Amino acid sequence: MRLISMAAEIAPLAALFIGNALADIFVGAIAAVACAVIIILYNRIVERRWAAFALFSVLVSAVFTVAALLFGDSLFIKIQPSLFNGLFCLILLGGWLRGKAVMKIFFGAQFQLTHDTWRLLSLRWGLFFAFLALANEGAWRLLDDDGWVWFKVFFAAPLTGVFMLAQLPLTLRGRLAPEEGAQKRR
Repeated sequence: MRLISMAAEIAPLAALFIGNALADIFVGAIAAVACAVIIILYNRIVERRWAAFALFSVLVSAVFTVAALLFGDSLFIKIQPSLFNGLFCLILLGGWLRGKAVMKIFFGAQFQLTHDTWRLLSLRWGLFFAFLALANEGAWRLLDDDGWVWFKVFFAAPLTGVFMLAQLPLTLRGRLAPEEGAQKRR
């Protein structure tokens, strides 16, 4: 399943890159959204659940892609990561400030972690999303469409993967024992 999970992250990026290379950023964005929808539907059938974070992400991407097509302006495609990352930054950091573990809402079905671990992950990811939003703001302002696609595929995505791996030690240390996880769910 981990290979499928990795493919689910990489395939839409590859579709964006290939669609952009073969035609333009609009075709790339359509291909990325279509690819992500297929993966979400496949996961729904196999795992019999909706992945909340992925579903929300694809819905946001689809809305901005449709807006880009309707207005004929690639800016809608390029600002979507800034708005998405900025929104999640605010949600995660706002929850953290209130003592809430917002990451658990999106990933609680996949991981059974302590409240403190969820809170620390919410803080770290909130700050990382702030960085990604600011980086994307610079990228879409300074780069043309092709340059922005390269930024997204070869900078933002790999950096996210590295950051995710860097959170692995915290995640492993914060796991609940199987019996604790079962008690927490009751």
